[in-house]
Amino acid sequence: MKTLLRALPILLLLVSAGARGAGTFVQTPYPPAKAVFDVYLADPHEIDSALYWVRSLFNTLTQAPYDYAPEDVHIVVILHGTEIVAVAKKNEAKYREAVGRMRYYADLGVKFLVCGQAAEDYGYSVRDFQNFIEVVPNAIAELAYWQQRGYALITPRIYERRLSIEQIR
Repeated sequence: MKTLLRALPILLLLVSAGARGAGTFVQTPYPPAKAVFDVYLADPHEIDSALYWVRSLFNTLTQAPYDYAPEDVHIVVILHGTEIVAVAKKNEAKYREAVGRMRYYADLGVKFLVCGQAAEDYGYSVRDFQNFIEVVPNAIAELAYWQQRGYALITPRIYERRLSIEQIR
């Protein structure tokens, strides 16, 4: 009897594991977003990966089943790391794809802001940036400003994948 009682938890675990079905898809009822992206990158080429975070939020909310109008999705992107060189007009050819994607989202209402202090550190002035860029006094103060207005803070994490998805599986 004692052996059976000791084995009972293991038997229950095995039975419940076998009885489990597949995962369940849940259609979360997302409201229109108010989000501020804190982009501070070590390598300006990482801007391509950071923009996928913006795309993920924006496209999810503007496509089925949510179908919010672009003007209902409020997104602010604050650039204050090395990535600011990507939005300098003189570097447009080097970062053409990223600039094109940012311009596309800016045309849909996404705000792209550059830290004025960081711009100064890089030797840039307002006239050096693409026409969809707004320069603000300070990125950290700007992050606080938007959060105080109810914007969720999102900080893209960029990593270098060393294994393919097939290797990871």
